Amino acid sequence: MIENEITTKATALFGVVDGIYQMLIDWGMSPVLAGWMDEIISMTLLFILVYIVDLISRFLVHRVIGHIAKFTTAIWDDIFVEFKVFKYLAHIIPGIVFYLSAPIALKSVFWVNLFEKAALIFVVYAVIRAIHAATKALTKIFSQTGDYSNKPIQIIFQIVAVIAYFIGGISFLSIIIDVSFGTLIAGMGASMAILILVFKDTILGFVAGWQLSSNDMLRQGDWITVPKYGADGDVEEVSLYSVKVRNFDNTITTVPPYALVSDSFQNWRGMQESGGRRIKRSIIIDMTSIRFCTPEMLDRFRKISYLKDYIDQTEDTIRKYNEENKFDNSVLANGRRQTNIGVFRAYIQKYLESHPEVNHDMTTMVRQLQPTEKGISIELYFFTKVKNWVYYENVQSDIFDHVMAIVPQFDLRVFQFPSSKEVVYQPYVD
Repeated sequence: MIENEITTKATALFGVVDGIYQMLIDWGMSPVLAGWMDEIISMTLLFILVYIVDLISRFLVHRVIGHIAKFTTAIWDDIFVEFKVFKYLAHIIPGIVFYLSAPIALKSVFWVNLFEKAALIFVVYAVIRAIHAATKALTKIFSQTGDYSNKPIQIIFQIVAVIAYFIGGISFLSIIIDVSFGTLIAGMGASMAILILVFKDTILGFVAGWQLSSNDMLRQGDWITVPKYGADGDVEEVSLYSVKVRNFDNTITTVPPYALVSDSFQNWRGMQESGGRRIKRSIIIDMTSIRFCTPEMLDRFRKISYLKDYIDQTEDTIRKYNEENKFDNSVLANGRRQTNIGVFRAYIQKYLESHPEVNHDMTTMVRQLQPTEKGISIELYFFTKVKNWVYYENVQSDIFDHVMAIVPQFDLRVFQFPSSKEVVYQPYVD
Protein backbone atom coordinates (compact mmCIF):
# COMPACT_ATOMS: atom_id res chain seq x y z
CA MET A 1 0.00 0.00 0.00
CA ILE A 2 2.75 2.45 1.04
CA GLU A 3 4.92 1.34 -1.87
CA ASN A 4 2.10 2.01 -4.35
CA GLU A 5 1.49 5.45 -2.84
CA ILE A 6 5.17 6.39 -3.08
CA THR A 7 5.31 5.16 -6.68
CA THR A 8 2.20 7.13 -7.65
CA LYS A 9 3.48 10.40 -6.17
CA ALA A 10 6.93 9.92 -7.72
CA THR A 11 5.38 9.27 -11.13
CA ALA A 12 3.35 12.46 -10.86
CA LEU A 13 6.42 14.46 -9.81
CA PHE A 14 8.78 13.21 -12.49
CA GLY A 15 6.10 13.34 -15.15
CA VAL A 16 6.91 17.03 -15.33
CA VAL A 17 10.41 16.18 -16.52
CA ASP A 18 9.22 14.08 -19.44
CA GLY A 19 8.85 17.16 -21.65
CA ILE A 20 12.27 18.62 -20.85
CA TYR A 21 14.13 16.42 -23.35
CA GLN A 22 11.87 17.47 -26.25
CA MET A 23 12.06 21.09 -25.13
CA LEU A 24 15.85 21.00 -25.23
CA ILE A 25 15.75 19.44 -28.71
CA ASP A 26 13.43 22.18 -29.88
CA TRP A 27 15.89 24.77 -28.60
CA GLY A 28 18.50 23.34 -30.92
CA MET A 29 20.46 21.20 -28.49
CA SER A 30 21.96 17.94 -29.74
CA PRO A 31 20.13 14.73 -28.76
CA VAL A 32 23.15 13.43 -26.79
CA LEU A 33 23.57 16.62 -24.80
CA ALA A 34 19.82 16.91 -24.33
CA GLY A 35 19.77 13.35 -22.97
CA TRP A 36 22.54 14.14 -20.49
CA MET A 37 20.83 17.34 -19.35
CA ASP A 38 17.58 15.43 -18.94
CA GLU A 39 19.30 12.84 -16.71
CA ILE A 40 21.08 15.51 -14.68
CA ILE A 41 17.85 17.40 -14.04
CA SER A 42 16.09 14.15 -13.08
CA MET A 43 18.94 13.22 -10.71
CA THR A 44 18.83 16.66 -9.14
CA LEU A 45 15.11 16.44 -8.56
CA LEU A 46 15.53 12.92 -7.21
CA PHE A 47 18.15 14.02 -4.67
CA ILE A 48 16.04 17.03 -3.68
CA LEU A 49 13.07 14.74 -3.15
CA VAL A 50 15.06 12.29 -1.04
CA TYR A 51 16.57 15.14 0.99
CA ILE A 52 13.13 16.61 1.72
CA VAL A 53 11.76 13.18 2.68
CA ASP A 54 14.77 12.68 4.96
CA LEU A 55 14.16 16.01 6.70
CA ILE A 56 10.48 15.24 7.18
CA SER A 57 11.11 11.68 8.43
CA ARG A 58 13.79 12.80 10.86
CA PHE A 59 11.52 15.54 12.17
CA LEU A 60 8.53 13.24 12.59
CA VAL A 61 10.32 10.12 13.81
CA HIS A 62 13.19 11.61 15.78
CA ARG A 63 12.10 15.03 16.98
CA VAL A 64 8.43 14.30 17.61
CA ILE A 65 9.08 10.95 19.29
CA GLY A 66 11.90 12.51 21.32
CA HIS A 67 9.54 15.26 22.48
CA ILE A 68 6.89 12.73 23.42
CA ALA A 69 9.43 10.62 25.33
CA LYS A 70 10.15 13.54 27.68
CA PHE A 71 6.57 13.50 28.93
CA THR A 72 6.26 9.75 29.48
CA THR A 73 7.07 8.01 32.75
CA ALA A 74 8.88 5.15 31.01
CA ILE A 75 12.67 5.21 30.93
CA TRP A 76 13.30 3.04 27.87
CA ASP A 77 12.08 5.62 25.35
CA ASP A 78 14.39 8.30 26.81
CA ILE A 79 17.34 5.93 26.52
CA PHE A 80 16.38 5.04 22.95
CA VAL A 81 16.33 8.76 22.10
CA GLU A 82 19.69 9.21 23.86
CA PHE A 83 21.32 6.54 21.69
CA LYS A 84 19.63 7.91 18.51
CA VAL A 85 17.77 4.70 17.71
CA PHE A 86 14.82 6.58 16.20
CA LYS A 87 17.16 8.82 14.22
CA TYR A 88 18.72 5.82 12.45
CA LEU A 89 15.30 4.28 11.86
CA ALA A 90 14.19 7.54 10.24
CA HIS A 91 16.92 7.17 7.60
CA ILE A 92 15.24 4.01 6.30
CA ILE A 93 12.31 5.97 4.84
CA PRO A 94 14.32 8.18 2.39
CA GLY A 95 16.29 5.08 1.35
CA ILE A 96 13.07 3.32 0.39
CA VAL A 97 11.84 6.43 -1.44
CA PHE A 98 15.15 6.63 -3.29
CA TYR A 99 14.92 2.97 -4.31
CA LEU A 100 11.32 3.23 -5.59
CA SER A 101 11.76 6.58 -7.33
CA ALA A 102 15.00 5.84 -9.22
CA PRO A 103 13.36 3.71 -11.97
CA ILE A 104 10.74 6.40 -12.50
CA ALA A 105 13.07 9.41 -12.52
CA LEU A 106 15.88 7.96 -14.62
CA LYS A 107 15.85 6.49 -18.08
CA SER A 108 19.37 5.05 -18.21
CA VAL A 109 19.51 1.42 -17.08
CA PHE A 110 23.05 1.96 -15.79
CA TRP A 111 22.07 4.83 -13.50
CA VAL A 112 18.91 3.05 -12.37
CA ASN A 113 20.85 -0.05 -11.34
CA LEU A 114 23.55 2.03 -9.67
CA PHE A 115 21.09 4.12 -7.67
CA GLU A 116 18.97 1.10 -6.70
CA LYS A 117 22.05 -0.64 -5.32
CA ALA A 118 23.09 2.54 -3.50
CA ALA A 119 19.61 2.86 -1.99
CA LEU A 120 19.58 -0.76 -0.80
CA ILE A 121 23.05 -0.39 0.72
CA PHE A 122 21.91 2.78 2.49
CA VAL A 123 18.80 1.03 3.89
CA VAL A 124 20.83 -1.94 5.12
CA TYR A 125 23.37 0.44 6.68
CA ALA A 126 20.59 2.37 8.46
CA VAL A 127 19.09 -0.88 9.77
CA ILE A 128 22.48 -2.06 11.09
CA ARG A 129 23.16 1.27 12.80
CA ALA A 130 19.68 1.20 14.33
CA ILE A 131 20.24 -2.34 15.64
CA HIS A 132 23.65 -1.39 17.05
CA ALA A 133 22.22 1.68 18.77
CA ALA A 134 19.32 -0.41 20.10
CA THR A 135 21.73 -2.97 21.62
CA LYS A 136 23.58 -0.16 23.43
CA ALA A 137 20.29 1.28 24.66
CA LEU A 138 19.04 -2.12 25.83
CA THR A 139 22.34 -2.74 27.61
CA LYS A 140 21.88 0.47 29.59
CA ILE A 141 18.21 -0.30 30.28
CA PHE A 142 18.89 -3.79 31.61
CA SER A 143 21.94 -2.63 33.59
CA GLN A 144 19.63 -0.31 35.52
CA THR A 145 17.15 -3.09 36.20
CA GLY A 146 17.55 -4.78 39.56
CA ASP A 147 17.23 -8.35 38.29
CA TYR A 148 19.83 -7.86 35.55
CA SER A 149 22.14 -5.18 36.94
CA ASN A 150 24.89 -7.63 37.92
CA LYS A 151 24.58 -10.00 34.98
CA PRO A 152 26.75 -9.81 31.82
CA ILE A 153 23.91 -8.48 29.67
CA GLN A 154 26.39 -6.52 27.55
CA ILE A 155 27.80 -9.74 26.12
CA ILE A 156 24.39 -10.87 24.84
CA PHE A 157 23.67 -7.59 23.08
CA GLN A 158 27.19 -7.41 21.69
CA ILE A 159 26.64 -10.84 20.18
CA VAL A 160 23.43 -9.52 18.58
CA ALA A 161 25.37 -6.54 17.20
CA VAL A 162 28.11 -8.77 15.77
CA ILE A 163 25.51 -11.00 14.09
CA ALA A 164 23.81 -7.91 12.65
CA TYR A 165 27.10 -6.59 11.26
CA PHE A 166 27.92 -10.00 9.81
CA ILE A 167 24.56 -10.29 8.06
CA GLY A 168 24.87 -6.67 6.93
CA GLY A 169 28.32 -7.30 5.44
CA ILE A 170 27.03 -10.31 3.50
CA SER A 171 24.06 -8.20 2.36
CA PHE A 172 26.39 -5.44 1.12
CA LEU A 173 28.38 -7.95 -0.86
CA SER A 174 25.29 -9.61 -2.33
CA ILE A 175 23.92 -6.21 -3.44
CA ILE A 176 27.21 -5.10 -5.01
CA ILE A 177 27.89 -8.30 -6.99
CA ASP A 178 24.15 -8.80 -7.68
CA VAL A 179 23.97 -12.29 -6.15
CA SER A 180 21.20 -13.44 -3.86
CA PHE A 181 21.89 -13.61 -0.15
CA GLY A 182 21.24 -17.36 0.09
CA THR A 183 23.43 -18.17 -2.89
CA LEU A 184 26.26 -16.08 -1.46
CA ILE A 185 26.04 -17.81 1.93
CA ALA A 186 26.06 -21.22 0.28
CA GLY A 187 29.10 -20.31 -1.81
CA MET A 188 31.09 -19.11 1.17
CA GLY A 189 31.70 -22.60 2.49
CA ALA A 190 35.11 -22.77 0.88
CA SER A 191 36.15 -19.47 2.42
CA MET A 192 34.84 -20.31 5.89
CA ALA A 193 38.24 -21.55 7.10
CA ILE A 194 39.82 -18.20 6.24
CA LEU A 195 36.98 -16.32 7.95
CA ILE A 196 37.37 -18.45 11.07
CA LEU A 197 41.11 -17.71 11.12
CA VAL A 198 40.56 -13.97 10.66
CA PHE A 199 37.78 -13.74 13.23
CA LYS A 200 39.22 -16.31 15.64
CA ASP A 201 39.24 -14.00 18.66
CA THR A 202 35.73 -12.78 17.92
CA ILE A 203 34.40 -16.32 17.60
CA LEU A 204 36.15 -17.42 20.78
CA GLY A 205 34.79 -14.36 22.56
CA PHE A 206 31.34 -15.11 21.19
CA VAL A 207 31.34 -18.69 22.51
CA ALA A 208 32.97 -17.75 25.83
CA GLY A 209 30.62 -14.83 26.34
CA TRP A 210 27.63 -17.04 25.76
CA GLN A 211 28.93 -19.60 28.25
CA LEU A 212 29.67 -16.96 30.87
CA SER A 213 26.22 -15.46 30.44
CA SER A 214 24.13 -18.62 30.20
CA ASN A 215 25.88 -20.35 33.11
CA ASP A 216 25.99 -17.22 35.28
CA MET A 217 29.73 -17.70 35.79
CA LEU A 218 30.54 -14.01 35.94
CA ARG A 219 28.70 -10.83 36.79
CA GLN A 220 29.61 -7.19 36.90
CA GLY A 221 30.78 -6.38 40.43
CA ASP A 222 32.11 -9.89 41.17
CA TRP A 223 35.44 -10.22 42.92
CA ILE A 224 37.56 -12.59 40.83
CA THR A 225 41.13 -13.83 40.93
CA VAL A 226 42.91 -14.87 37.72
CA PRO A 227 46.54 -15.67 38.67
CA LYS A 228 47.62 -16.23 35.04
CA TYR A 229 46.79 -12.62 34.12
CA GLY A 230 47.60 -11.07 37.50
CA ALA A 231 43.97 -10.05 38.04
CA ASP A 232 42.64 -9.77 41.58
CA GLY A 233 39.79 -7.35 42.03
CA ASP A 234 36.27 -6.36 41.05
CA VAL A 235 34.83 -6.88 37.57
CA GLU A 236 33.96 -3.49 36.10
CA GLU A 237 32.88 -4.52 32.61
CA VAL A 238 32.07 -7.77 30.84
CA SER A 239 32.10 -7.46 27.07
CA LEU A 240 32.42 -9.75 24.08
CA TYR A 241 36.11 -9.01 23.69
CA SER A 242 37.41 -8.44 27.21
CA VAL A 243 36.65 -8.60 30.90
CA LYS A 244 37.87 -5.46 32.68
CA VAL A 245 39.02 -6.04 36.26
CA ARG A 246 39.92 -3.23 38.64
CA ASN A 247 42.55 -4.65 40.96
CA PHE A 248 42.73 -3.66 44.61
CA ASP A 249 45.73 -1.46 43.85
CA ASN A 250 43.47 0.43 41.38
CA THR A 251 45.27 -0.92 38.32
CA ILE A 252 43.18 -2.25 35.45
CA THR A 253 43.65 -5.76 34.03
CA THR A 254 41.85 -6.94 30.91
CA VAL A 255 41.25 -10.66 30.54
CA PRO A 256 39.96 -12.35 27.33
CA PRO A 257 36.58 -13.98 28.00
CA TYR A 258 37.70 -17.30 26.49
CA ALA A 259 40.55 -17.42 29.04
CA LEU A 260 37.96 -17.54 31.84
CA VAL A 261 36.31 -20.52 30.17
CA SER A 262 39.40 -22.46 29.12
CA ASP A 263 41.43 -21.76 32.27
CA SER A 264 40.42 -21.78 35.91
CA PHE A 265 39.64 -18.61 37.83
CA GLN A 266 38.34 -17.92 41.31
CA ASN A 267 35.05 -16.11 41.82
CA TRP A 268 34.45 -14.90 45.36
CA ARG A 269 30.75 -14.19 44.82
CA GLY A 270 29.72 -17.33 46.70
CA MET A 271 31.66 -16.17 49.73
CA GLN A 272 30.19 -12.67 49.53
CA GLU A 273 26.66 -14.03 49.30
CA SER A 274 27.19 -16.55 52.11
CA GLY A 275 27.08 -15.96 55.83
CA GLY A 276 30.81 -15.57 56.33
CA ARG A 277 34.33 -15.59 54.97
CA ARG A 278 36.60 -18.52 55.64
CA ILE A 279 39.80 -18.44 57.65
CA LYS A 280 42.07 -21.43 57.27
CA ARG A 281 45.41 -20.88 58.92
CA SER A 282 47.83 -22.96 60.99
CA ILE A 283 50.43 -22.56 63.70
CA ILE A 284 53.30 -25.03 64.06
CA ILE A 285 53.97 -26.49 67.50
CA ASP A 286 57.35 -27.83 68.50
CA MET A 287 56.73 -31.56 69.06
CA THR A 288 59.34 -31.75 71.83
CA SER A 289 57.10 -29.57 74.00
CA ILE A 290 54.17 -32.01 73.90
CA ARG A 291 53.62 -34.00 77.13
CA PHE A 292 51.02 -35.63 79.36
CA CYS A 293 49.23 -33.30 81.73
CA THR A 294 50.16 -33.59 85.39
CA PRO A 295 47.59 -32.95 88.18
CA GLU A 296 49.32 -29.63 88.81
CA MET A 297 48.96 -28.66 85.15
CA LEU A 298 45.28 -29.64 85.15
CA ASP A 299 44.65 -27.57 88.29
CA ARG A 300 46.27 -24.62 86.53
CA PHE A 301 44.23 -25.16 83.36
CA ARG A 302 40.99 -25.32 85.39
CA LYS A 303 41.46 -21.67 86.25
CA ILE A 304 40.84 -20.87 82.59
CA SER A 305 37.09 -20.25 82.29
CA TYR A 306 36.76 -21.96 78.90
CA LEU A 307 38.41 -25.16 80.17
CA LYS A 308 37.05 -25.90 83.65
CA ASP A 309 34.00 -27.90 82.56
CA TYR A 310 35.92 -29.54 79.70
CA ILE A 311 38.74 -30.76 81.99
CA ASP A 312 36.35 -32.06 84.66
CA GLN A 313 34.21 -33.95 82.13
CA THR A 314 37.23 -35.33 80.29
CA GLU A 315 38.94 -36.43 83.55
CA ASP A 316 35.77 -38.18 84.69
CA THR A 317 35.49 -40.01 81.35
CA ILE A 318 39.19 -41.03 81.42
CA ARG A 319 38.99 -42.19 85.07
CA LYS A 320 35.98 -44.41 84.37
CA TYR A 321 37.64 -45.87 81.28
CA ASN A 322 40.90 -46.65 83.09
CA GLU A 323 39.04 -48.19 86.07
CA GLU A 324 36.91 -50.38 83.81
CA ASN A 325 40.01 -51.67 82.04
CA LYS A 326 42.04 -51.91 85.30
CA PHE A 327 45.06 -50.03 83.99
CA ASP A 328 48.09 -49.42 86.18
CA ASN A 329 48.17 -45.63 86.31
CA SER A 330 51.69 -45.60 87.68
CA VAL A 331 52.91 -46.25 84.15
CA LEU A 332 52.21 -43.35 81.82
CA ALA A 333 51.88 -45.62 78.79
CA ASN A 334 48.89 -47.36 80.35
CA GLY A 335 45.38 -46.10 79.83
CA ARG A 336 44.24 -42.71 78.64
CA ARG A 337 45.57 -39.31 79.74
CA GLN A 338 45.12 -35.73 78.74
CA THR A 339 47.91 -33.96 76.90
CA ASN A 340 48.79 -30.29 76.91
CA ILE A 341 48.27 -30.06 73.14
CA GLY A 342 44.85 -31.74 73.44
CA VAL A 343 43.80 -29.25 76.12
CA PHE A 344 45.20 -26.47 73.94
CA ARG A 345 43.05 -27.59 70.98
CA ALA A 346 40.00 -27.71 73.25
CA TYR A 347 40.74 -24.19 74.46
CA ILE A 348 41.05 -22.80 70.94
CA GLN A 349 37.78 -24.54 69.96
CA LYS A 350 35.95 -22.99 72.92
CA TYR A 351 37.58 -19.63 72.24
CA LEU A 352 36.36 -19.59 68.62
CA GLU A 353 32.87 -20.74 69.60
CA SER A 354 32.57 -17.79 71.95
CA HIS A 355 34.17 -15.16 69.70
CA PRO A 356 31.62 -12.48 68.64
CA GLU A 357 33.07 -12.10 65.10
CA VAL A 358 32.95 -15.84 64.28
CA ASN A 359 29.90 -17.16 62.43
CA HIS A 360 28.73 -19.98 64.67
CA ASP A 361 26.25 -21.25 62.07
CA MET A 362 29.11 -22.35 59.84
CA THR A 363 31.89 -24.88 60.33
CA THR A 364 34.23 -24.16 63.23
CA MET A 365 37.05 -26.65 63.69
CA VAL A 366 40.49 -26.95 65.27
CA ARG A 367 42.38 -29.91 63.89
CA GLN A 368 45.82 -31.49 63.92
CA LEU A 369 47.61 -31.88 60.59
CA GLN A 370 50.33 -34.24 59.45
CA PRO A 371 53.58 -33.79 61.44
CA THR A 372 56.55 -32.53 59.45
CA GLU A 373 60.22 -31.88 60.10
CA LYS A 374 59.19 -28.44 61.36
CA GLY A 375 56.72 -29.74 63.93
CA ILE A 376 53.03 -30.46 64.14
CA SER A 377 50.51 -28.02 62.63
CA ILE A 378 47.36 -27.02 64.48
CA GLU A 379 44.92 -25.65 61.90
CA LEU A 380 42.10 -23.26 62.70
CA TYR A 381 39.20 -23.58 60.27
CA PHE A 382 36.27 -21.19 60.75
CA PHE A 383 34.26 -18.40 59.15
CA THR A 384 34.05 -14.76 60.13
CA LYS A 385 30.81 -12.79 60.10
CA VAL A 386 32.46 -9.87 58.36
CA LYS A 387 33.38 -10.26 54.69
CA ASN A 388 34.93 -6.88 54.05
CA TRP A 389 38.62 -7.39 53.32
CA VAL A 390 39.95 -4.86 55.86
CA TYR A 391 37.73 -6.03 58.74
CA TYR A 392 38.33 -9.64 57.80
CA GLU A 393 42.08 -9.21 58.08
CA ASN A 394 41.70 -7.40 61.41
CA VAL A 395 39.58 -10.21 62.88
CA GLN A 396 42.02 -12.83 61.61
CA SER A 397 45.00 -10.99 63.06
CA ASP A 398 43.31 -10.45 66.43
CA ILE A 399 42.47 -14.14 66.77
CA PHE A 400 45.96 -15.34 65.87
CA ASP A 401 47.57 -12.70 68.06
CA HIS A 402 45.72 -14.30 70.94
CA VAL A 403 46.52 -17.85 69.86
CA MET A 404 50.25 -17.13 69.55
CA ALA A 405 50.36 -15.43 72.92
CA ILE A 406 48.43 -18.18 74.74
CA VAL A 407 50.57 -21.10 73.51
CA PRO A 408 53.21 -20.84 76.33
CA GLN A 409 50.42 -21.04 78.93
CA PHE A 410 50.01 -24.69 77.94
CA ASP A 411 53.74 -25.42 78.22
CA LEU A 412 53.96 -25.58 74.43
CA ARG A 413 56.38 -23.86 72.07
CA VAL A 414 55.72 -22.39 68.66
CA PHE A 415 58.24 -23.59 66.11
CA GLN A 416 60.24 -21.15 64.04
CA PHE A 417 63.62 -21.29 62.41
CA PRO A 418 66.33 -19.88 64.66
CA SER A 419 67.55 -16.39 63.93
CA SER A 420 71.17 -15.33 63.90
CA LYS A 421 70.87 -14.16 67.54
CA GLU A 422 69.76 -17.61 68.65
CA VAL A 423 72.58 -19.49 66.97
CA VAL A 424 75.58 -20.14 69.23
CA TYR A 425 78.85 -20.18 67.36
CA GLN A 426 81.55 -22.41 68.78
CA PRO A 427 85.16 -21.51 68.12
CA TYR A 428 87.06 -23.94 65.98
CA VAL A 429 89.34 -26.16 67.98
CA ASP A 430 92.00 -28.11 66.17
